[in-house]
Order: sequence, then C-alpha cells, then structure tokens
Amino acid sequence: MGAEVEDFDDLVRRYRRELHVYCYRMLGSFDEAEDHVQEVLLRAWRSRDGFQGQSSVRTWLYRVAANACLDTLRRDARRTVPSSSGPAGPGPSIAAMPWIQPYPDSLLDELAGDQPGPEAVAVSRETISLAFLAAIQLLPPRQRAVLILRDVVSLPATEVAEVLDTSVPAVTSALQRARATLREQWPDGRLDWAPAAEPDPEQRRLLQRFIDAHEQADPEALIAMLRDDIRLAISPQVGEWNGREQVGDALRDGMTVLGQWRVLPIMANRQPGAAGYLRRPGEAAFSPFVLVILRHDGGLLIEMAAFEQPSMFSAFGLPGSL
Repeated sequence: MGAEVEDFDDLVRRYRRELHVYCYRMLGSFDEAEDHVQEVLLRAWRSRDGFQGQSSVRTWLYRVAANACLDTLRRDARRTVPSSSGPAGPGPSIAAMPWIQPYPDSLLDELAGDQPGPEAVAVSRETISLAFLAAIQLLPPRQRAVLILRDVVSLPATEVAEVLDTSVPAVTSALQRARATLREQWPDGRLDWAPAAEPDPEQRRLLQRFIDAHEQADPEALIAMLRDDIRLAISPQVGEWNGREQVGDALRDGMTVLGQWRVLPIMANRQPGAAGYLRRPGEAAFSPFVLVILRHDGGLLIEMAAFEQPSMFSAFGLPGSL
C-alpha cells in the first residue's frame, strides 16, 4: 500500500499546480480552486483502479477536475452575473463578481518553471489576466470548460470530448458559441498575446508612483496617473466607478480618511499590483487591507481592480503586518 501511495503521489505531483490553475479559471476563486484540487486528488485516488491507461494521465485528471468544477457551478446560485454593457462598454467587472480573487504570479512561475511546454503556455498568455477571467464567467459552465480546455490548455477536440463525456461535434459547437460570446463581451482580448513575466521599466515607474501617492496621502498625484476612461472596481461588492472624474472623486473621498498607508509591490495574473496595509487612528501596526491589480496603457492607468480580502495576503507570501 505504501508503494502504491508513493506512486500515486509521484503521478499527480507534477499536475497539481496546473489543475489548480484550471479550477481557478473555471471558478474564478483562488480559495475555491485550492479546495477543488484537494477534492480532485481525492476523487482521482478513489477512482485510480478505473484508470486503464487508455488516455493520458493528464486527460484523466482533467476529467476529474472538470466534473468537480461543473458540479460546483451547477449547485452555486451566487454566480449569476448581470448582463454586460457589450462592446460599447468597458467589459465585465469584478465588482459584479464577488467570488473572483487574484492569483499570485509566484505560483504561476512555479508551474511555468517546472513544466516547460503546453502547461507553461497555459499560464503565460493573456488568458490568466483578470479581464479574461471576468469575461469567461459570463459563459455557461460547459462552454467555459470547453473554451479553457481547447483554447487555453490546448487539448485536442477528441480529448475534450473524452474529458466532458460528450461528442466532438458537441465540443465544436460549444467552442464556437463560447468564442462568439467572448468576442462580444471582451472585444479587445487577444488570446495569442503573451505578456512579459516581469514588469517593464514603464510598469515599474507607474507602480512606484502609485505606491508613493498612497504613502504620501496624495490623491491628486494618483488622479494624475489616470486615463480618462479609467475604471475602479472594488470587491467584494463594494462598488464600481468609471471615468476620471468619478474615480477621482472616489479617491479624494476614500484615500485619506481610513488612516495611513504602507504599500508593497506585487505581481498577480501577470499584471503589476500593490498590497495595501492600513494603520487606522489609534493603532500601532499597519494591517493587511487591500490587494490592487493594475492595468495600464501609454503610461496611464486604465483599470484598478481592488480586492479587500486581507486573508489573501498569505497566498502572496506577504507579512501579516508592517
């Protein structure tokens, strides 16, 4: 029995992070992905005798993972997303999806570094960005599963049909519908674009200005960094502000009244970001408060996605206080 357990551990160890990222894309939640990977490995262990080697171990594990995620999505009524504004609007927002969480780049690097090839490609594309993650939450669960398995994980249609226990024509039809919806809801998305693993000098300068503006309690310095069509979305279910005037008013109202800030740089979803620690009046330490993921263009910020989820700081390897 001991040797069997050891063999099984060796078999699935190389796929654990990849399965975690797959569950993250399906569910949108880092924490729920963690729970589901544990469930996937438990189901795989229990069903190992039924694995006959007729497909690859990777395909078999994806089948278990897909079923686990689809089971959850069928049961979970929270994930009803309001209709998007369509191509004329800024696209789906995390403010309407309180379950979405960011994914630390350090863990994506763990997968990309250990497993060059299709597994690494799956986390080096724009398909790990928050914009993509929000857009695919609008897809019905099975269409989402097909899109991820075909366009991100790059499984052949025959293997996707095996994973989802369906036919190749059904896979092809679901993929066409999913791509059409994605083009409508995320018209500027490019599935073949690979962002740099590290921030470029412009990103680093912009991020340092963002940090300085907070630590110096200077909302005007931050407002000067915003493009006219900036969007600020704060999750879970805090709110959304669009346009430089609206976002500027929100920053003036909120940046200085909460307390003093200390901010550390982070990378999440292949995007630059910041971890904000807050010291409220009367407190001695700076405590975890918010993770902010930034999107920029031409030296200006075009989106700030803020997650008021202090429990996530540990996933980024951040200190519990400053």
